[in-house]
Formats: sequence, C-alpha cells, structure tokens
Amino acid sequence: MATEQSVHPLTASQMLEEARRTVPEITASQARDRLERGEMDLLLDVRETDEWERGHIPGAVHAPRGLLEWYADPPSPYAKPALTENREARIVVQCASGGRSLLAAQTLRQMGYPNVASMAGGFKEWSTHGFPVE
Repeated sequence: MATEQSVHPLTASQMLEEARRTVPEITASQARDRLERGEMDLLLDVRETDEWERGHIPGAVHAPRGLLEWYADPPSPYAKPALTENREARIVVQCASGGRSLLAAQTLRQMGYPNVASMAGGFKEWSTHGFPVE
C-alpha cells in the first residue's frame, strides 16, 4: 500500500535557485576559452530541435532537454555515446539563455556526471559576443 507524502511545490524560480546551489555556472566567454584550451570534453546543447537547426555552437552535441535522461543513461536504447562513454568528462551544458541548461546540468549531476557546469546566458550570450555559430 502506498503511503501519502506531503508535496511542497516549487516555482520555476525556486527550482533554478536550488540548481544554482549545486551546479557551477560559467559565462560564454569562459566556455569559449575552455573549448580553445581543450579544457572541455563536451559541450551539450539542450535546446529544442528547431532552435538547434537555426544555429548552434560548432562541435556541440544536441540532446534536447526533454530526452536528456534517456540520452544520458548508458543502458537506454537512446543513449548518446558522446555523453555516456565517460561520466568523468568535463561537460558544459547550454540552452538559449541559461535556465534549461542549469536544470539539465543538475539532472546530469544527479545521474552521476560529476564534472558538469551550465553556461549562464546560453546561446544568446554566445551569439551576442560574435563567437562562432553553425
């Protein structure tokens, strides 16, 4: 028999604040520097497919937020080897402006990926700086 548990609903803002307590954030400039110095193993873009198709950061791996848990789970038939082959990889997650990436990075950390950061400002900040886009 299932037991009743009290639910304490959180707002989206509260969820983001909770994620910020456990997930490091870096700027687009810091992400570009890490890429150039080889200090990032994987740049993970969690935006939707239509956003990705309008432009993305060269070398990024696309894993829409809605499928992330399946892409990050090695036994899943949807597992993405670029993500699952090395749980110790240095991963930076980015979305359009930094909210989805923060929550996605928190999820990856919960799934056993310890070296995950979120790109604050996301693709918008990257583009504003004039950094490369495909």
